Amino acid sequence: METRELIARDLLKIKAVFLRPEEPFTWASGIKSPIYCDNRLTLTAPEVRSDVENGLAELIRETYPDVQVLMGTSTAGIAHAAITGHILGLPMGYVRSGNKDHGRQNRIEGRLDPGARVVVVEDLISTGGSVIEVVEALREAGAQVLGIVSIFTYGMKRGLDRLAEAHVKNVSLTDFDAVVKAAAEEGYIKDTDVSRLLAFRDNPSDESWIGR
Repeated sequence: METRELIARDLLKIKAVFLRPEEPFTWASGIKSPIYCDNRLTLTAPEVRSDVENGLAELIRETYPDVQVLMGTSTAGIAHAAITGHILGLPMGYVRSGNKDHGRQNRIEGRLDPGARVVVVEDLISTGGSVIEVVEALREAGAQVLGIVSIFTYGMKRGLDRLAEAHVKNVSLTDFDAVVKAAAEEGYIKDTDVSRLLAFRDNPSDESWIGR
């Protein structure tokens, strides 16, 4: 089984990704969504955690062989950066959502030398806004950001466009399409739900998929 399918099935199994097209979740933005993601649950499922961290390590070896430092996003990416960094024998740190209001007022935690080749570790990519802020903070600190590695990506056009505009590369272990395919094959959703879910991915602001 290829990694993309393995991780998709892993996430479904532990309900880190939960599909509910008949009873949509509501995002903070107000958008109705048929999917809920909580990849933090991978940390409490040892077998899945092993698949994820080894998968991230292999993805980094293949895609970013010159990496010198891993930087996790706060807070979801921190544990994954730490475990993957241990597997690869690499130093790691993390980037806060904002500067501390005490002490040295750091935003970047951990040693980061100017010019260091960095890979950002993120749990999921949706619109890309928060992870791009992390990349920009690292660039401002003098790092050479090679790209991002993530567990899951929605593959939404807005997110892809924003990453491209920021000149940021992302590679993910699995994606929305793989999860939907696995969910249909394993009976988590009906085959007729597949087109509805893909319509959501293509345009989350258009809620016409709900009534299909």
